[in-house]
Amino acid sequence: MIVGFIGLGVMGSRMVKQMRASGYEVYVYNRSESKLTSAMAAGAIPCVSIAEVARRADVLCTCLSMPHDVEMVYGGEQGVFAHAKKGTICIDFTTVDRDTSIRMHKLGQQHQVYYLDAPVSGGPEGVEKGTLTIMVGGEERIFTQVHPLLQTIGENIQYLGESGSGSVAKLLNQYLVAVHSLAASEVMVAGAALGLDAEQLYDVLRASYGDSRMLRRHMEGFVLDRQFAPGGAVKYLLKDVRLANQMLLQANVSVRTGQAAETAFEEATKQGLAELDMSAVIQPLERKANVIVQRSKYK
Repeated sequence: MIVGFIGLGVMGSRMVKQMRASGYEVYVYNRSESKLTSAMAAGAIPCVSIAEVARRADVLCTCLSMPHDVEMVYGGEQGVFAHAKKGTICIDFTTVDRDTSIRMHKLGQQHQVYYLDAPVSGGPEGVEKGTLTIMVGGEERIFTQVHPLLQTIGENIQYLGESGSGSVAKLLNQYLVAVHSLAASEVMVAGAALGLDAEQLYDVLRASYGDSRMLRRHMEGFVLDRQFAPGGAVKYLLKDVRLANQMLLQANVSVRTGQAAETAFEEATKQGLAELDMSAVIQPLERKANVIVQRSKYK
């Protein structure tokens, strides 16, 4: 099985390394050539265009930024569908809306190419450990064929149903990620403003019912040590929670907490934090309260 991979960002570059470590032959393309370096060091073979990767691959994977990137990479004149061999299986790891996934699936069918929406959760560390959750929508028999490839990067690999189902599950997850991120930030800032030691408050919360995975991720990995290099950037979670809010409204579900989270991530973006880790959503709250949530040793 020859694998093609388009999109070598924080997640994609690590996915390629895992696939290469498992013995797959991988051809890669990235719009920014500088990002090819790490994939080539792992033994991946660079291509000069999307079309070249599409022509070579039996299974073509993408990990892109935005829905319009998916539309362009797959559906453009020089895109995947126009150049892929009949029977090629496409796996899109990008977080997009359900409608985009269904549209790409139908367009793939017109070219006799298979398309699975397969967004992931678990971050860069999940890729490196091979423990990602992978949420898959599309034809089940096609999912079965690529399951061994997905196992190189994932542990909790779920087939959820028809095209778009993976995207629905991922956006529901991202709704919770955004809401929990905001709630954790508000609580930690309020505690600091009211005179509590941030580390001690965090120790109390993580041993209590107020604990959450996002609280632990943000405090332990980023906030307390004031390190905000992105695992998942503010701009991407803003995109995700916007899409999630739209989806919930389509399902006639109110988005009170989701709208508050979207507003908070919009504010963080306006304050120049778009490229930082999503945990940086705490910074506008800190500025307003005139406190910094950090380890005691910094005081």
